[in-house]
Amino acid sequence: MVSSQPIKLVVLDDYHNIAQQHFSHLPSSQVEITVFNDTLPSYSHPKTTDAERQALVERLRPFSALSTMRERTPFPGELLRQLPNLKVIFATGGKFESWDLATMKELGITVCAAPGKGRTDGKGSGLSPRSLPVKQGGGHPTTQHVWALILALARNVPADDAVVKGKRGNKAWQTGLAIGLQGKTLGLVGLGRIGSHVARVGVLAFGMKIVCWSANLTQDKADQLAAEAGLPVTGGGMIADNEKTFKVVSKEEVFSTADVVSVHYVLSERSKGIVSTQELDWMKTSGLLVNTSRGPLVDESALLDALRNGRIGGAALDVFDIEPLPADSPWRNEDWDAEGKSRVVLTPHMGYVEEGTLKIWYEETAENLERYLEGKELLNVLH
Repeated sequence: MVSSQPIKLVVLDDYHNIAQQHFSHLPSSQVEITVFNDTLPSYSHPKTTDAERQALVERLRPFSALSTMRERTPFPGELLRQLPNLKVIFATGGKFESWDLATMKELGITVCAAPGKGRTDGKGSGLSPRSLPVKQGGGHPTTQHVWALILALARNVPADDAVVKGKRGNKAWQTGLAIGLQGKTLGLVGLGRIGSHVARVGVLAFGMKIVCWSANLTQDKADQLAAEAGLPVTGGGMIADNEKTFKVVSKEEVFSTADVVSVHYVLSERSKGIVSTQELDWMKTSGLLVNTSRGPLVDESALLDALRNGRIGGAALDVFDIEPLPADSPWRNEDWDAEGKSRVVLTPHMGYVEEGTLKIWYEETAENLERYLEGKELLNVLH
């Protein structure tokens, strides 16, 4: 693409204002760059008003190119058809379940991913967040965040931190007993790459037993993932030599036997609410639920009810139905320290927000933008 007029590029949802440095070398005669550090409400969310939808359309309409932060801004067909200037999307990451890729193709909108492998021309940092082989640690940043949440919940770190800092008076001290994980059972709802990395840590660090379920998961696939994670197919953790390290069981057995349940499922219309009242009722009263995948996988109202009434041990959430959380969200306004309620740990969708990851993504985006301006073939084109 070579043009006498500069293209108009908008960088969406750059909360940390880090994208601009990767594009600053590009001449303004070729590209005009606008950066938005906030997110407007999702076009297709049922709680979004017509005025909010129109505001999103007006924000995006002037631009022919978008740089997006994963699928933080969903792109349904109805929104895309109101953006006649849009020609190319430079997306970070590689999965875009909330985007209507078929309509993008129909409208002639090119979509390029950023897979996190780094620039191809040697001009980047050369540091890839996925450079370590899986058997040496499984370096996906979400794996680390899952365990940060599990440990924070089990060891009651946020509540103890608050009392030591005087937020419950300057004489408050220990808030409760920590929950030990050694030899406990970790349940995985979904066992893909991240889920298997999370399970690997549980086996090696704490000798945990692993049970897992998804709609199409087979024992052969689970065995394969165990081997790829550098674990024995049988006899891992605190289990007998002849038992499977990653044991595939029913959904009910995962929730009823696990001390910690971690959700690692792809969001789709079929998987919305895959964890709801029934699943929460199956859990042990001491059981911990962790969701770092997608908010709508867990029925928010059912989980709120269970936590308010102390029916499970606790929950740690990094994802929510609406992000960022609205000011009036019950997650923000509930007194989670009140007696009788379950433990709750909340983080603002930080699972992938790691310095190295974002740096690589924006470097890859910059390389593709340079190629676009020079009329060269684009990299990692989805269609």
